Amino acid sequence: MSVSIVIPCYRSSSTLTPLVSRINQVMTGLAVPHEVILVVDGSPDDTWEVARKLAADEPAVRAVQLARNYGQHNALLAGIRLARYPVTITMDDDLQHPPEEIPVLLRALTDDLDLVYGVPANEEHGFARSFASRLVKAGLAGATGARNAKMLSALRVFRTFLRDGFEQIQGPYVSVDVALSWGTARVSSAQVRMDKRRDGRSGYTFKSLVRHAINLVIGYSTAPLRLVTYFGLLTGAVGVALAIRALWLYFDGATTVAGFTTLVTMVAIFCGAQMIGIGVLGEYLGRIHFRGMGRPSYVVRDDVRMVTEIDDATDVEPLVRQRVTR
Repeated sequence: MSVSIVIPCYRSSSTLTPLVSRINQVMTGLAVPHEVILVVDGSPDDTWEVARKLAADEPAVRAVQLARNYGQHNALLAGIRLARYPVTITMDDDLQHPPEEIPVLLRALTDDLDLVYGVPANEEHGFARSFASRLVKAGLAGATGARNAKMLSALRVFRTFLRDGFEQIQGPYVSVDVALSWGTARVSSAQVRMDKRRDGRSGYTFKSLVRHAINLVIGYSTAPLRLVTYFGLLTGAVGVALAIRALWLYFDGATTVAGFTTLVTMVAIFCGAQMIGIGVLGEYLGRIHFRGMGRPSYVVRDDVRMVTEIDDATDVEPLVRQRVTR
């Protein structure tokens, strides 16, 4: 089993060298051919310089620099498309995902599975971050109907052929987990150790995770449209009930009927329903507009790797095509 390890990199100049060293040590101990693809996602520090030096010094390392910051999932997409081996692992760059847990994932990827998530044995984040993470998973479940959304993790191992299922993905809104769910239902998880972040803080704040959950639901599902329909039905039912009440009071001989109050209530309800409907439709039309104008998922600025005889080895899956812009 040969393995491609894809790592999106952002503000990780201090962790990349020990991370790659530990990965090489683990994979050498397993006697498994491997490559490490470092995708530098427009990092403002010297992460690219460190990644480029690692690619120049280490035969197993390839460094790719994106033209600007596109986001973690877009960077993952770029790396996954460059993977040459039949099994791909994705992991973070901050040493929270210990390379020593890679054998656990590889053992869990049995012949009857295509995708395995590494889930933490103990929660490593605070309450707010954990709550936002659960919100993202709920968003994925709502977007795809995936029953395995609760096991989502940035530490994944999957069979590389699954990328054929999202060959046509383009545009700025990308979710690797949704794309993987299109290709297989043979998914499981394995408990792994997660370490504390050594330097800095995560780019995934509570706000960004909530935004990601909203993008999942709106970008990959018609659930909001159905919600608007249900809300419209409820609003209509309330309006019919108010009309029946007004008619009842009239035929019962009541001298007054709630005129202004009833009118204002009805206008408010219907205006609210219309505004929500217009807002949701606007989100969908906006995304169609972005895809239609050809906005890329990412642009590769530079690509560095040491060319060795392994590139001609028979057990290496050929790179079908290398895109500079997607």
